[in-house]
Amino acid sequence: MTDLGQKIRSDKRVAAWLQILLGCLVGGAAYPLFLTPNHIAPGGLTGVAMILNHTLGLPVGIASLAMNVPLFLLSFKAIGGIFFLRSLAATVLFSLAIDFLPLAPMTVDPLLGSVYGGVVLGIGLGMIVRGGATTGGTDMIAKLIHRHLPFVSMGMILFMLDALVVAAAGVAFGTTEALYAMICIFVSSKVIDTVMVGFVSNKTCFIVSDRWEAISRRILHEMNRGATHLQARGAYSGAERPVLMCVIARQELPMIKEIVRQEDENAFVFMTEAFEVLGEGFSALTSQD
Repeated sequence: MTDLGQKIRSDKRVAAWLQILLGCLVGGAAYPLFLTPNHIAPGGLTGVAMILNHTLGLPVGIASLAMNVPLFLLSFKAIGGIFFLRSLAATVLFSLAIDFLPLAPMTVDPLLGSVYGGVVLGIGLGMIVRGGATTGGTDMIAKLIHRHLPFVSMGMILFMLDALVVAAAGVAFGTTEALYAMICIFVSSKVIDTVMVGFVSNKTCFIVSDRWEAISRRILHEMNRGATHLQARGAYSGAERPVLMCVIARQELPMIKEIVRQEDENAFVFMTEAFEVLGEGFSALTSQD
C-alpha cells in the first residue's frame, strides 16, 4: 500500500472513532435530558437498566454496562477484530455518558420526552453504527440467539426482545409510560435509518418502452446518468423487450418523466426508493477499517 493509501485509511479510522465518540455523547445525552426523568425505557438493555434504576436505584449507565460485559465475552468469537474493539469502547463511553453528563432535564412532558428523546437517541446510535460499532445490548443477544435458531430472523428477535422490555416497563412504570416508550422506539429507529443512509433521497426508475434505445441515449447525454438494459419477457405476449433501469436523484424525477413522455407516451414506468446508492455519480464505496 502506498503512503497516500495508508494516510487515507488512517484518516478514515480517525474519522470513524470521532464519529463513535460524538455518537456516544449525543446518544447518552438523551437519557438525562428526556428519557430518564420521564420514565421512558426505549427497549434494549438500557431499558432494562432504567427499570432497575426505578426499582433498585442502580445507575442506568453502570447497570447497562454490567449487563453488557458478559454479552461481549460470549460474543467475542462471533464478532471479533476491530468491530469488537469499537463496540466495546462505544458501550463503555455510551454507558458513562448516560450517568455522568452534567445535564438537567429539558422537559417533564412524557410526549415531548419520547419524541425528542427518540430523535436525540437515534442520532447518537446512528452515528455509532456509521462509525462501525454497536452499543451491545439486545443486538448481541439477537446475534447469539440467531446462531442457535437461524430460522428466526434477526429483526423478529430484536422486535420480541424490545417488546419484552416495553412490557416490563409497563409493569414497573405504568402502561402510559410503556406506550410512550413505543413512540420513542419508533422515532429512534426512523432517525437511525436516516442517519445511516443520509438525507439524500434517490429513486430507481424502471421503464418499459418500445423506444427504449432513444430514451436510454437521452438519459445518458442529457442527464449524464447511466442506464442498464434488463432483458425481460412479457407474460401475455411472450415477446422479449429490454427494461431500462436507472438510478437518479429525487430532483431529477421531472426531467426523466419528461424524456419518457416525449419519446413514448404509452411507456410503462414505475419507481422505487433507493435507500443507499454507492458508486460513480453517487456516494463513494469506502471501507471503515
